[in-house]
Amino acid sequence: MKRITIALVATASLTGAALAQGMTPGVTASDQDVSGGSVMATSVTAPENGWLVVHRTDAEMKPGPVVGHAPLTEGVNENVSAELTEDVASGDMLMLMVHSEAGGQETGVFEYTLGAKEDGPIRVDGKLVTATITAN
Repeated sequence: MKRITIALVATASLTGAALAQGMTPGVTASDQDVSGGSVMATSVTAPENGWLVVHRTDAEMKPGPVVGHAPLTEGVNENVSAELTEDVASGDMLMLMVHSEAGGQETGVFEYTLGAKEDGPIRVDGKLVTATITAN
């Protein structure tokens, strides 16, 4: 079963190059086998350089602990593979989320921990930019 949530930009609240280029930040991914130790988003549109972050989640759809990440460049990123940092079992739900590079101490180093501001999540109209999948 495929679960996709894409944040839409309905107003001019998003500024910068993404808006100028007409890009809507989003993540597209589908349920997949993660037994090889990675998870892939087929497409990620990022308004700035940042990160695709893999969070554990459940039926409540709240982002949980981070279990993987991959760098993103501003614009459309295709076939983004994030290495998992811990085992994910078949049936586990994962939330793939777009995070910023902003606020950290070092550019190019993923510094986010759950709830921190460093390399934190990007929001569009107050909503996180995510896709949720189930591991097969």
